[in-house]
Amino acid sequence: QVQLVESGGGSVQAGGSLRLSCRYTSSRYCMGWFRQAPGKEREAVATIYTTGDANYADSVKGRFTISKDRTKNTLNLQMNSLQAEDTAMYYCAASDVTCDDQSSFGYWGQGTQVTVSS
Repeated sequence: QVQLVESGGGSVQAGGSLRLSCRYTSSRYCMGWFRQAPGKEREAVATIYTTGDANYADSVKGRFTISKDRTKNTLNLQMNSLQAEDTAMYYCAASDVTCDDQSSFGYWGQGTQVTVSS
């Protein structure tokens, strides 16, 4: 069983930055950040394999950076140049199978809210 606990959400003005952290009890093959805005489907924001290979949604490329701190068992998401469209509930998740299929993520955190005002 894997436990994931997110922190770091909050409110920020457009152009600002936030850093999300996810404390995990054990690392999995793929870990990532997803988000869901009101009325929209949940989408992948950034994922990272144990190899360190990372992938990003086109909408966040160049602005967000995903990283793992193995000494602290933490998955981080550095978010810069935030836009109003980034407003959503952000979830940390893990998969034992692949980063490419959201349905393969069997472990989820409770989520942390990010609100960006324009």
